[in-house]
Amino acid sequence: MSRPKVLVTRPSVPIEGIKLLEEKCDVEIYPEEKPIEREALLKSIQGKDALLCLLTDPIDKEVIEAAGPQLKAIATMSVGYDHIDTKVCKEKGIPVSNTPDVSTDSVAELTVTLLLAAGRRLIDAAAAIKKGDWVYSWSPVWLCGQGLTNSTVGIVGMGRIGQGVMKRILPFGVAKVLYYDVFHPIKPAEEMGAEFVPFEELVKRSDFIVAMCNLSEETKDLFDKKAFELMKPTAVFVNTSRGGVVHQEDLYDALKNRRIRAAGLDVMLPEPLPKDHPLTTLDNIILTPHVGSAEMSVRVGMAELAAQNILAVLEGQPMISPVPLE
Repeated sequence: MSRPKVLVTRPSVPIEGIKLLEEKCDVEIYPEEKPIEREALLKSIQGKDALLCLLTDPIDKEVIEAAGPQLKAIATMSVGYDHIDTKVCKEKGIPVSNTPDVSTDSVAELTVTLLLAAGRRLIDAAAAIKKGDWVYSWSPVWLCGQGLTNSTVGIVGMGRIGQGVMKRILPFGVAKVLYYDVFHPIKPAEEMGAEFVPFEELVKRSDFIVAMCNLSEETKDLFDKKAFELMKPTAVFVNTSRGGVVHQEDLYDALKNRRIRAAGLDVMLPEPLPKDHPLTTLDNIILTPHVGSAEMSVRVGMAELAAQNILAVLEGQPMISPVPLE
């Protein structure tokens, strides 16, 4: 009896996940350390029973149909799955999985890091010595920023990671945590003291605003000119969710014109962001290259979960972490 065939779209997928697949499947790995090229994907997917992909791989109707009718499972090694045409997958009865939970703590930690670093102007302070800007031993208001203590923090999207961020900021002595989510009330957050408010009220009242929402038609460009104009001039905005929830031109204007104090982004459009992008010219923004889950233990866990989801389907079992199909 022939073994199932699986395509893995990147050679750097941690070996722990690959070994799980190789125990029971014939695994083909795209050999180049870059997003798989379109033509290579369309060719390599042919005849495969399952696909392990990354968020850099657009898995649309053409790719799914190129695989053939034997394609039984698609597992993405990511939390986000908007790069996969879930509508077509539903039509064809192909289950899709992502890797939630594994990266929750890691992304929550980075989010709090960005809140503190942007609020306290950490990057400016670290660069001051190298640039020779540290002229006096101490100055009353030089490089003064804003910390979390006694602040109001607004979290837009109070899912697993949003709750993880809340757990981590409470010990800093924040005065209030507000949240907005299309699904509410969210009992675990409210048990920790979070207050649900409408989106506009959240951006008006918060000293720190955290974007933690999924990308959808409702959230696309949610943080636009209107939202930034409603924020306090001292507000710090952080996005570690999806780049598409922010209208970047409006964010640039808000930062350049000092309508808000600072921002920190780990996700943006496009990715990778060109080094000469207008956002890179600002001194009141921290940009990190989508490294929210960049811990080896986390990436190994993501690879293993993706592999386990594929194996479950090939063995006639439900996926461990399926995504809802449209």
